[in-house]
Amino acid sequence: MESDHVKLKVHLVTGTDSGEFRLLSEALARSSVVGLDAEWKPVRRSFPTVSVLQIACGDWGVFVLDLLSLPLSSLSEQLRELLLCPDILKLGFGFKQDLVYLSSTFCSHGGFDKVEPYLDIRSVYNHLQHNKKHVPKQSKSLSSICAEVLGFSLSKKRTAGSLFVDVVLSVVVLELQCSDWSHRPLTEGQIRYAAMDAHCLLDIFKIFQAKVVKGDFILDTTVLSNPDASLGLKELFRNHDMCDKVLRAHSCEALANVQATTCSDVTRIIPLAGGMIQKSPYWVTIPMDEILLKIVKKYGDMILLKESDRKPKSSKKKGKKHSLINGISKENHFEKFDEWQGTPPWDPLEGGNGYPKFLCDVMVEGLAKHLRCVGIDAAIPYSKKPEPRMLIEQAQKEKRVILTRDAKLLRHDYLTKYQIYKVRSLLKNEQLLEVIETFQLKINEDKLMSRCTKCNGTFIQKPLTTEEAIEAAKGFQRIPNCLFDKNLEFWQCNDCHQLYWEGTQYHNAVQKFIDICKLSD
Repeated sequence: MESDHVKLKVHLVTGTDSGEFRLLSEALARSSVVGLDAEWKPVRRSFPTVSVLQIACGDWGVFVLDLLSLPLSSLSEQLRELLLCPDILKLGFGFKQDLVYLSSTFCSHGGFDKVEPYLDIRSVYNHLQHNKKHVPKQSKSLSSICAEVLGFSLSKKRTAGSLFVDVVLSVVVLELQCSDWSHRPLTEGQIRYAAMDAHCLLDIFKIFQAKVVKGDFILDTTVLSNPDASLGLKELFRNHDMCDKVLRAHSCEALANVQATTCSDVTRIIPLAGGMIQKSPYWVTIPMDEILLKIVKKYGDMILLKESDRKPKSSKKKGKKHSLINGISKENHFEKFDEWQGTPPWDPLEGGNGYPKFLCDVMVEGLAKHLRCVGIDAAIPYSKKPEPRMLIEQAQKEKRVILTRDAKLLRHDYLTKYQIYKVRSLLKNEQLLEVIETFQLKINEDKLMSRCTKCNGTFIQKPLTTEEAIEAAKGFQRIPNCLFDKNLEFWQCNDCHQLYWEGTQYHNAVQKFIDICKLSD
């Protein structure tokens, strides 16, 4: 599977007069299925501006559109044509949110309110689970679905072609996911990350399509549900009642009937409530094949934004009523957690050993890995969905400060003392710097990558030789053959026994955290 990624064509589109943009138009004209994804920098209390739009076009590769460089006025109509084109099935992973942000980004050019035909990969995954007994519908990440359906980790797929170790892999992928997509130029890692997120949608759909062809999923033998669809256009329009039936049918069905009975490459007939109109597209598309039409008919969907979707969610607070906690306004009560005060539980005066220790809840779990990378003890909850009391009990037992972005957790502060801090920053790098500054943590270069990012454990005192590492990894972890003749030292976690070595990715990660923490200054 790794070799497929190396061959993946990625086209960065930064101008409408570029060869990449012309190639995109050609690719869309020849594609019946595309994968869509978008990237943006999170903001508070408003819709973010979409910085990157990815369009995966099968063998043509993935087109990464830099929306901060492209003129939106020249792109809006072509993008709207793509989103509504009946000849192209659009794949996405929870793409409604992407569409909301895209529409906001293009608001001065009319925005977008509809994608059709559309198929969500989460729905595809649930259909693939259909034949498995006692498997409920699940809400999984795209990376988890890739691992289960395609048999490879999306994280590893993104970093194929280079040596990596698990300690760096999770950090690199997390950093790319939460990186500043508004900063230019985009890094090679960002472009690769964005491209793979869109391309894997096509890979998952191919598995589903193959099962349809194989007969694992039963489809109707006719493309259209309308019993009159087998008639030619001439007969349909001769009979007024029959024509009305088609006009009232689902737009994909009506268009499929038109495409099946006409060979015009110049115009497309589009059904409207008042009749038929002709429209010249930006590119001349090819009709879907029979199998794809059947899939669209049975499983296809659409995204339709409502007026309420176009407005950022407002606070549920009404008027000037404020809840009180022990007679204090809830807002004022929570404000004190934005600024750390008091003595941390690891302080020797409180019976601690003097070493900072944190407990990151699920909302800042990625921050835990960043803290471990700079040598700070950062644990995560025992269970995936712990009750607040369980979280607090763990923090008290291990003398840790809880890091969270969950305001609801702050309601339980009466159970603890100086052990909850609400992280204000959204991005992982900024969160790391916020915690370092707030708690006055001392970060040294010799402590970087000194903890296991997988379990937070410490490493063995004496490194292993290659022979010892191979023996320790048997049945547990695979060591690439190319490392055997490099005379490397291997380090093993005392707790989970994960093996690490100082490869290229390790040194890149060390340099990354030197830059983030400004240790070179």
